[in-house]
Amino acid sequence: MLLGSLLVLLLLGTAGTASAHAALESTDPADGSVLKSAPRTVTLTFSESVALLDDSFRVYDPDNRRVKTSSAYHAKDVGDTASVTLPAKLGTGTFTVAWRVVSADSHPVSGAFTFSIGKPSATTTPITTAPTEDPLTASLYDIARYFAYIAAALLIGTATFVALCRPPNPSVLNKPIRLGWWTLLAATVVLLILRAPYEAGTGLATAFEPSAIPKTLTSRPGLALAARVLLIAATAFFLLRLRGRERFGRVALGTGALLAVGLALTWASAEHASAGIQVPVAMTSAVLHLLAMSVWLGGLTALLTVLYRSSDLDAAPVARFSRLAFASVTVLVVTGVYQSWRGLGSWNALTGTSYGRILLVKLGAVVLLLAVAGWSRQWTGRMVGADVRLRVPELVRAGVATGADGAVTVSTGAGAGAGDGEGVSNPGDGSQEQDRGDGSQDRYRRGLRRSVLFEVGVGVVVLVITTLLTNTLPGRAAADAQQTATPAGIPAASVTTVPFRVGNAGGKVQITLDPGRVGLNSVEAVVYGPDGGFATVPELRLSFTLAAQKIGPLDANIKDEGGYWGTNSLNLPIAGTWTMKVTVRTTDVDQVSVERQVRIVR
Repeated sequence: MLLGSLLVLLLLGTAGTASAHAALESTDPADGSVLKSAPRTVTLTFSESVALLDDSFRVYDPDNRRVKTSSAYHAKDVGDTASVTLPAKLGTGTFTVAWRVVSADSHPVSGAFTFSIGKPSATTTPITTAPTEDPLTASLYDIARYFAYIAAALLIGTATFVALCRPPNPSVLNKPIRLGWWTLLAATVVLLILRAPYEAGTGLATAFEPSAIPKTLTSRPGLALAARVLLIAATAFFLLRLRGRERFGRVALGTGALLAVGLALTWASAEHASAGIQVPVAMTSAVLHLLAMSVWLGGLTALLTVLYRSSDLDAAPVARFSRLAFASVTVLVVTGVYQSWRGLGSWNALTGTSYGRILLVKLGAVVLLLAVAGWSRQWTGRMVGADVRLRVPELVRAGVATGADGAVTVSTGAGAGAGDGEGVSNPGDGSQEQDRGDGSQDRYRRGLRRSVLFEVGVGVVVLVITTLLTNTLPGRAAADAQQTATPAGIPAASVTTVPFRVGNAGGKVQITLDPGRVGLNSVEAVVYGPDGGFATVPELRLSFTLAAQKIGPLDANIKDEGGYWGTNSLNLPIAGTWTMKVTVRTTDVDQVSVERQVRIVR
């Protein structure tokens, strides 16, 4: 039971530094609202602080012409708001607002909504109008993020393996360290260059505009990337100073640890951990989580390299890494439990959100990773046991222990790592045990190579899934957004489109119930002709029936308001699925009635 609990906790722990993308909580004017006069400002409120872009707002009039507005700003200097000032004279009809901001966790979010002045009107502006998300820019940025994670793990984990596990021939790890350093530098530079077009959703050409890098360096993600470049340069200087050493003092170990923590902070300070609840605790947890992941997975790569390239590897470095890996997994469990609670918010989010479903996929990957790690640990134990059996006769021949006749018998049990309790006999010169020990070492080394190779492969998959999670709206944020308001692009009120046909003529009626909840509702019904334009009809009636409760029909008593039909006094007293009956009279003698189901919530 304890092992099963730890597996679940470890999975949740490897969910990455989770908190929240910015979720739109409300808009002013409200989405789908009809105003009597033009508003002076448009204000959006988010679930976390957001950064504003030069093109954060695009406002379009009913004829799809862009409205000239002020630059975007934070309303009342509150970081979780975004506002823009509108011109004094807007005219009447339906206006479309497209917006794009950058979350505090560095991810851009965008959407659109509409409001009307005077009365709704036909509009040719698509509701999704916003700065276009360039797929090539977004893909390249995500790829660079993947490589940055993998390179950090390789660099930090390999360097830690050299310093703490002390392999007999550390020079074979120089190439992995250089590969990790160069890959991390290249990925970081690419991220820095692509940051401006990634935020704006534009093509690669805008990355080379003169203002692109200066703009990037004014944002928190840009500053974090710039700091990472400086730390990478400092790491190169540090590694060059230590080149050729086989032992490291406290100053060297402390300096290396500070550089690793600094690199981890460049992720934590600009991504999920920097936004949401309990930011100081989350930042600390994120740093420890990234470092533990790097030491474990990067150390595995270093171990695999040594196993293949170093012929004189004994069991001691393998045993040291086994203990180091166990400590890393412990840190992953502790930090992961906290991060998963912070990101998910509830058990329902595991299956009810994209974040939770990706997390479940990661569960399978992590369980497989731990199974392979257990396999590697078994081979490690056998290798250590064989090494013990190999070294004891050497100590005997050196005069540590001999019998009267010079013959020595060494007994090993399961505690020695062999696991079979086999007695090993030395006839005096140690030749028999030397041969058997060497054969065991080679066999155990080959087995450990295979298991570690598989473990590294699964670890890379886990890293890729982790990066996907950092690009996904966490469950807690998704639930908060659903409870507080409707996201952009979806009407805040209940909107139903009812098509109708009378003889050879047809059209549709768009009916808005605001707020679409129990109690008083306003009704706005707009009639459209077959060409999509506004149409006038001599009569439009609307009634509601809740058959399950034997209520109705309730006449909405809508009136012609000059362009649309409406009322502010429709009272729907009970939640449930109501039958809405729409009657359209097109001439003195032609009319049709159509029914639709409408969900009314509390």
